[in-house]
Amino acid sequence: MTTLLVIAKEPRPGRVKTRLTPPFSPEQAAALAEASLVDTLRAVAATPASRRVLVLDGRPGPWLPPGFDVVPQCAGGLDERLADAFARCTGPALLIGMDTPQVTPALLTVDFAGCDAWFGPADDGGFWALGLADPDPALLRGVPMSVPETGAVQRRRLVAAGLRVCDLPRLRDVDTAADAAAVAALVPDGRFAARLAQCTARTAPSGTGRR
Repeated sequence: MTTLLVIAKEPRPGRVKTRLTPPFSPEQAAALAEASLVDTLRAVAATPASRRVLVLDGRPGPWLPPGFDVVPQCAGGLDERLADAFARCTGPALLIGMDTPQVTPALLTVDFAGCDAWFGPADDGGFWALGLADPDPALLRGVPMSVPETGAVQRRRLVAAGLRVCDLPRLRDVDTAADAAAVAALVPDGRFAARLAQCTARTAPSGTGRR
């Protein structure tokens, strides 16, 4: 079976989802990040796997469900941290982030019988998922991260290595307030949608005068 990896930051104000401020406060942005992480971890927990690992920058909190091993992220750029996460695996592994609370167990249940890699493109040009039958960290090192061509470069790297690549559906990351609204609409019953509704209600201006 597959090892499922989630790479994430501890949801602390000022450290996560900074592109949500404004319109939200740093505390609200952190609350939204925590809700996104909770929904993500719940989906991973419900997915068949040989092992579930949270690769964390920070400390785990009460949002962490049982059944996960927690390992620290290494130092360096995102490419190095992703590479290190795969280097800890000895068999097939699928890695996702914390920015797609719309993920489902069905999306995460991948079969490597017919391919060597799974690739999940993101709307912003990056990727939300990467699966490797043989987790070679060299496939990630040196890939430019957090730029519009990240996903294209990473996928080309896989193909250039001679891997058979299967594609997952394109998903939208939660980076901006517009992203948050769009993703929450896809999963209205999730923790993320509920938290966004709370934050939006608190952020919206209230009328003070009479009509």
